[in-house]
Amino acid sequence: MTFQELGLGKALLDALDAAGYSEPTPIQAGAIPPALAGKDVLGIAQTGTGKTASFTLPLIERLSRGRAKARMPRSLIIEPTRELAAQVAENFEKYAANTKLTMALLIGGVAFGPQEKILNQGADVLIATPGRLLDMIERGKILLLDVQIMVVDEADRMLDMGFIPDIEKIFSLVPPRRQTLFFSATMPKEIQSLVSKFLKNPERVEVSRPATTGTNIRQLIARVKDKTPKAKRDLLRTAIGRDGVKNGIIFCNRKRDVDTVARSLSKHGFSAAPIHGDLDQSQRTKTLERFKSGELRFLVASDVAARGLDIPAVSHVFNYDVPHHADDYVHRIGRTGRAGLGGEAVTLAGPLDAKSLDAIEALIGHKIETADFGSKAAPQKTVPDAGEADAKDGDTKDTRAKDAESGKPSRSGRGGGRKKKADEPARSGSGATTEKAATGSKSGKSGKSSKGERKQTGFGDQTPDFFNLG
Repeated sequence: MTFQELGLGKALLDALDAAGYSEPTPIQAGAIPPALAGKDVLGIAQTGTGKTASFTLPLIERLSRGRAKARMPRSLIIEPTRELAAQVAENFEKYAANTKLTMALLIGGVAFGPQEKILNQGADVLIATPGRLLDMIERGKILLLDVQIMVVDEADRMLDMGFIPDIEKIFSLVPPRRQTLFFSATMPKEIQSLVSKFLKNPERVEVSRPATTGTNIRQLIARVKDKTPKAKRDLLRTAIGRDGVKNGIIFCNRKRDVDTVARSLSKHGFSAAPIHGDLDQSQRTKTLERFKSGELRFLVASDVAARGLDIPAVSHVFNYDVPHHADDYVHRIGRTGRAGLGGEAVTLAGPLDAKSLDAIEALIGHKIETADFGSKAAPQKTVPDAGEADAKDGDTKDTRAKDAESGKPSRSGRGGGRKKKADEPARSGSGATTEKAATGSKSGKSGKSSKGERKQTGFGDQTPDFFNLG
C-alpha cells in the first residue's frame, strides 16, 4: 500500500516523498482513511510505529481549506510532555511544508510571545501540554470554540502523569461536534472510560496488543550478585563496554542515580550525559542533539524518557534498575529496535528484584534470557578505583544499601493523591524545568507517581520526567 492509496493529496504526498517516506506503517494504513473520512479514531500501537503521522497527516489534509480566527485554533493536539509536543511540532512543519497552515506550540521553557502572535493572527493547529493550555485559556489567551479536530496522544501516559482531570476539562471546552483522534500504547480501564465518554463510534485500529515487546529486540538479564552500588556500576560498564554496543539509553529508577551513573561513566572514559530538570531548556536540547548526532554515546535518564524519544537508531537500552512497574519495562525497551532495526535490552537485576522480574515476564508472556558478561570490561581511561571513585561520584552507600534492602523506591517515588503532571516546573532535580511566567500553568497537586520520579511543584504546568529525567 502507498500513501497515495490512503487518499492523501498531492501537497502531502510531495512532502512525504521529500522526507523519504515511501509507504505507510500498519497504524498509519489503518488510521488515516477513517480519519480522512471524518470519523473518530481509537489507535492502539506500540511506540515507534508511526503514530504521529497517523494523526498529523489526515489533520493537515482536512484543514488544507479554510482559515483560523484570532485566538481560535481549528485543531488541537494534546501531548503529555514538552518533548513529545516539540517533536510533533517538528513533524507538522515537515509534513505541512507545501501548505499555508499555521501552527502554535504551547509548552514550558519556550517564550510565549512569538506563539501568542501566531494565535492572535489565527493558528490552524495548536500543539500543547494540558496544564499550559488550561492556564492560557483561564487567562483569556485562547478559545476552543472553533476546534474541529482534537487529538489526544499517549493517553495512557496522561493517566500516569495525572492529566486525566485536565483532559476531561479540555473536552468540556471544545465543541461537541468535533472529530476526535485518540492514541494510546495501552488501554487500562481508566482510558477505556475516557474513550466511551468522549468518542463517538470510533474506528478502532490496533496493530499490536497492548504491553507487548518488539520481536526484533533481544532481551537479557545480567545478574548483580553484590548489593553495593559499586558492583552494579561495574556490571553496567561491562555491559556497555561490549563489542556491538553502538549507543544506548540507560534508565535509572531514582533521580539521584541519574547524575551519579552519568558521572561515574564519564570518569571511566565513556561518553555519557544525564538529562534532568536541573538543566535548562537549551542544555537539555543540546544533550539530546548530541545523542541523536552520535557525538554522545550514552544518555542516562529516568522513566519518562521511555516514551517520546524519536531516535530511530538506538542500538541498546540498559535498565540500571529493574522498573517498579512492569509496563515501564515495555516502554523503556521500546526505545531500541525502532524503524525495523534490531535492538538489545539489558536489565541489571539483583536478588531483591525477583518480584518485579516475575511481573515483567508475566506481562510480556515469556522468560527473559540470562546473560553472563564475564569479567569487567577494561576502563577506557585511568580512574580512581573502588571506594575512591565512589566517593568522588558522590555515592551515599549506606542510604542506597538501605533502599536496596528495603526494596523501596526513592522518596521522589509514589506518593498519595493526584499524580504529578508532566509539564510542571520542578524545585529540584526530579521535577521538570522551571516554567516561565509566559508559559505558566495551574498550580500542581501532589500526586501518586507510577514512574517513581514525579515531583510536586508550587506553580505552573507539571512537566514530566522526560525533561526531568533526573
